[in-house]
Amino acid sequence: MKTGIIIGATSGIGLEVSRQLVQKGWKLGIAGRRVELLEKIQAELGKNNIEIGFIDIAAENSEDQLKKLIQRTEENFGKIDLIFNVSGIGSQNKDLKLDIELNTVKTNALGFTRMMDTAFQYFTEKGSGHIAAVSSIAGTKGLGAAPAYSATKRFQNTYLQCLAQLATIRNLDIKFTDIRPGFVDTDLLKTGTYPLLMKPTDVAKSIVKAIESKKRKLVIDWKYAIITFFWRLIPDCIWERLKISN
Repeated sequence: MKTGIIIGATSGIGLEVSRQLVQKGWKLGIAGRRVELLEKIQAELGKNNIEIGFIDIAAENSEDQLKKLIQRTEENFGKIDLIFNVSGIGSQNKDLKLDIELNTVKTNALGFTRMMDTAFQYFTEKGSGHIAAVSSIAGTKGLGAAPAYSATKRFQNTYLQCLAQLATIRNLDIKFTDIRPGFVDTDLLKTGTYPLLMKPTDVAKSIVKAIESKKRKLVIDWKYAIITFFWRLIPDCIWERLKISN
């Protein structure tokens, strides 16, 4: 039996990963801002498999909220093997509305840092563990239609890399998985039209495999892997002249 924490489990990718891990025998502590949805998921998957907790990663005390969920999950199911962050926001912002940009940074950068650092400290104390997070292929290149989203996803990619190196420097047995999906049919993309849209259930299957194998990086799926490979080859002077939008 393995035990995990999933932050951002109330819908979309986080919900589907929770379902699939429970089917494989995992015990989970799941978190999100909508407690009523967490309670429904707990009823669906069973109280003997699920502990729930409120976490708003954008809140200044979100690390304390995570620590409380870790403590309750440990008390019920034992040492945590995995802490997985799915929580995040993003939107196109061609008009560069400041509130949208700052809120994205508050959630995807500051909130992400709080979750990752809390997870790192927990596994440092316990001696081993696995930290996973959903970032995005948007971190590969800056997208003018979504500046803060692209920038914070690059931040997440780099931050996980830094933590992985820090674990090596400190001789810690902590594994990392950076999951970079393309467009997924979730509430995050409820406005606009997007190419190569993927189903959350299919994306969750790939994520669960990556978690089980402790894969360091995963681009979902192969089509996006090819796209991002060629993105990296485009010089910035050319990339910045491209009119990329949905």
